[in-house]
Amino acid sequence: MAPWNIAREMSPAVSSCSQKEELAVFGEGRLHGRACSMGNGTSRLYGAIAKTLNSSAATQHPDCLVPPDSEQLDPIDPKELLEECRAVLHTRPPRFQRDFVDLRTDSTSSHPSIRVMQWNILAQALGEGKDNFVQCPVEALKWEERKCLILEEILAYQPDILCLQEVDHYFDTFNPLLSRLGYQGTFFPKPWSPCLDVEHNNGPDGCALFFLQNRFKLVNSTNIRLTAMTLKTNQVAIVQTLECKETGRLFCIAVTHLKARTGWERFRSAQGCDLLQNLQNITQGAKIPLIVCGDFNAEPTEEVYKHFASSSLNLNSAYKLLSADGQSEPPYTTWKIRTSGECRHTLDYIWYSKHALNVQSALGLLTEEQIGPNRLPSFNYPSDHLSLVCDFSFNENQDQLL
Repeated sequence: MAPWNIAREMSPAVSSCSQKEELAVFGEGRLHGRACSMGNGTSRLYGAIAKTLNSSAATQHPDCLVPPDSEQLDPIDPKELLEECRAVLHTRPPRFQRDFVDLRTDSTSSHPSIRVMQWNILAQALGEGKDNFVQCPVEALKWEERKCLILEEILAYQPDILCLQEVDHYFDTFNPLLSRLGYQGTFFPKPWSPCLDVEHNNGPDGCALFFLQNRFKLVNSTNIRLTAMTLKTNQVAIVQTLECKETGRLFCIAVTHLKARTGWERFRSAQGCDLLQNLQNITQGAKIPLIVCGDFNAEPTEEVYKHFASSSLNLNSAYKLLSADGQSEPPYTTWKIRTSGECRHTLDYIWYSKHALNVQSALGLLTEEQIGPNRLPSFNYPSDHLSLVCDFSFNENQDQLL
C-alpha cells in the first residue's frame, strides 16, 4: 500500500474516493527507484501544460490577486500530470518514502477526513539568488525540474486543502495547473518581497491557499497584512471560512509566514498576537473550528509559539501527537547548510481546534539518513522545509466542547 493512502483506507467512507486511491497507487512510480511507463499521451499533455505555463498569466502585474480565468482550460487527469512530472525527473533519484502515522483514539468518523498540507516550498528567486545553500548543487535548483518535484509531492499526498509559503510562481505555474485539478486558489504576496531584489525574478513571493471545489464551498476570504506594535509589516496571512459539502459544517483555514531571522523574536510575537486577534474575530470567538498552517520561523521555545498554545482559541499543534508523550514537537521541520553554517530547526506547524477537530493521522518526517549529509534542498527534495500533512475529522460532539 502506498504510504500516503493509509489514512484514506482507514475510513469506510473513503471507498467513494476511487480516483484518489488509484492515483496513490500510481504514485509509487518513483519510490525506491521503480520506473513508470511513459505513454504517447504524456507528450500531448506536456504540450498543453507548457502552453499554460507560457500563457499571459505569467505576464500579469505581480500584485494582481485575481487569478486568470482557468475555467476555460481543460481539466487535467492527475495521474497523467504525475506521469509527466516523472518524465521530467527521470534522471533524478527516486522520492523518499514517508509513512502516515495512525493517531486515532476513538471510532472512525462517518464522513471522509479532511487532508491538509502545509509547506514552505522555497521561492525560486530566493533559492537561486539569496539563500546560499552551499551544499546544494545549482542544477538541483533548476525551476523546470524543481517545480515537477513540488508538484509530485502535492500529487502524491493528494491534499484537500493546500497551504503554501514562499510562492513566487503562482500565476504561471501553480494556479493554472492546480485549478485544472479542481482546486480554487488564493494568493497574497508580501508587500516588499525579497524576491524582487533578485535579478530575473518572477515577481513577489507570498502565501497561497488552495482547496478542492468538489469538497468545499468558500463562504468568506480575508487577506491580512500583519501588524507588529501598530506598524504594518511585510508578512501576510490568508484566512478562509469554508463549508464542508458532505456535512454542511463550517471551519476556518489560515495560512501565514512570519518574520524570519534571529533577533526578531519580539516582532514575530507581535505578529502572532495580531493574527490571533484576527482569527478570534473571524471564528466568532472560537465558535467556528480552526486550522492554522504556517512557517512561523519560531522554535517552540519562542513567545509566539506560547501565544498560540495558550490562546483562548483552544489550539493544539498536530505534530506534537507524533511524539511519545504527545507533548513534544518534532526535532526539525527544516534542515539546511548555508555559508553561516548548518541550521536544523522546528519552524513549521499545523494548529487546530483541539475540542472541535480530531487528528486521524499525520505524515512522518524524513529521517536524517534520508535527508543526507548535504541536507536540504537536494536532487531528492525541492525545498529546505519539509511538507506537513494531517488528516482531520470533526468531533461529533463539538457543540458541547467548544
